[in-house]
Amino acid sequence: MNSNGGGESNGSGESNGTGTRERILTAAAALFRRQGYTGTGLKQIAAESRARVGSIYHFFDGKDALTEEVVRTGGAAYGAMVLALLDGGPDDPVDALGAAFEQAAVDIALTDYADACPIATVALEVASTNEPLRQATADVFASWLDVLAAWCRVVVDDPDSARDLATAVVCALEGAFVLARAMRDPEPILAAGRSVTLLAAAMRDG
Repeated sequence: MNSNGGGESNGSGESNGTGTRERILTAAAALFRRQGYTGTGLKQIAAESRARVGSIYHFFDGKDALTEEVVRTGGAAYGAMVLALLDGGPDDPVDALGAAFEQAAVDIALTDYADACPIATVALEVASTNEPLRQATADVFASWLDVLAAWCRVVVDDPDSARDLATAVVCALEGAFVLARAMRDPEPILAAGRSVTLLAAAMRDG
């Protein structure tokens, strides 16, 4: 990653401040979610972020470096958002899990089924073709599982069982996102939420 000092010119008269860098990251994140890594070019990212291609190279060492930062920063932000949603949900943690899926169904419909998981589209593309980016997506998923497994201890105290529940939650949500986007219907997410709450209740009461 190159210097990100504010106010430095890219040689085209554009100021390379923090605002430009953040616009590039925001635009790239949205495009990667909707179009994937291969389907998104630097020229399109530059146009969407109201920047120049030279600005992207000023802040990032090419498309892979930009993508890795988008994956890691976007993944961390999404994980924090989900945790806040769970913590701010119903007092019963099983109900809180169900409410999180219900909110996910609302959110994806509001974006016309364009936006879901911030890293899943990239993860599927790069799993067998780009080891640094595969590792970045794997690290994000691992961090989600760690945080969610810790939260799931309020449902089931055994750490291994809590990890299993966290894995089931992530798998159910990611799979439901794929079906919902393909079918343009939030019902797969709602159904996944109902299944997860049944599983969580059974693990807690068993």
